[in-house]
Amino acid sequence: MPATPAWPPRSAPRLFVSPALATGEQRVIDGPQAHYLARVMRVAPGDAVILCDDVTGEWATRVLAAGKRDVTVEVVERMRPREDVPDFTLCAALLKKPRFDQVLEKATELGVARIRPVITRRCVADALNMDRARTVMTEAAEQCARTALPEIFAPVTLARLLDQWPAEAVLWFADEHGPDDPAVPAAGSVFASHTGPTGVLIGPEGGFDEDERAQVRALPQARPVSLGPRILRAETAAIAATALWMGTTGDWREPPAA
Repeated sequence: MPATPAWPPRSAPRLFVSPALATGEQRVIDGPQAHYLARVMRVAPGDAVILCDDVTGEWATRVLAAGKRDVTVEVVERMRPREDVPDFTLCAALLKKPRFDQVLEKATELGVARIRPVITRRCVADALNMDRARTVMTEAAEQCARTALPEIFAPVTLARLLDQWPAEAVLWFADEHGPDDPAVPAAGSVFASHTGPTGVLIGPEGGFDEDERAQVRALPQARPVSLGPRILRAETAAIAATALWMGTTGDWREPPAA
């Protein structure tokens, strides 16, 4: 006798929706999401769709009707609660749109809680389309099966970021001069030394100037670190630093023994 297929199947489409979901509710999905379900994924009555609401978690739903303009689903059961997100903020200097999109996408996949775009003297961009940024992050979260969306902030100047930085949070400063300074430790060796609220600050394509480096180093919560012996692109540095932190201090670690 063949085994009963798992339901919902792993291949079921995933979407973030609002407001919060509840068992037995019927939800009408319209707009671009309905187009994606009906025209791209070709869902039909009886098919499964996985919905996340960024509040209660991930839910299995069953399609009741699929029309040209909207799709109606019934919420069947909650599959997972909203994930606990490590208290990590990526503070990344603004880049040209394709490269900053990559930072937003990969930081979301890696599990950050917040992204704070920063404007520095050598930034080639000084504005961010917030709606587009949220779309990039939402699509990344759907693709990688996150149940929580990162929070995205409007860009601020470096001076304002430092002025607003919380007293209880460490700010790891990716210092491009680190490999030449024996007093600057490698990031992978020190990230685990602080397990509370944390941020990592990444500079622009041309790096921080000397005045900015001095401003950052004057912040009591700032800790300079090196990201290795090679010169990294700004987007590479942001992704690498996030991955290092997640592996040493975040939710990639082995859980503590009971």
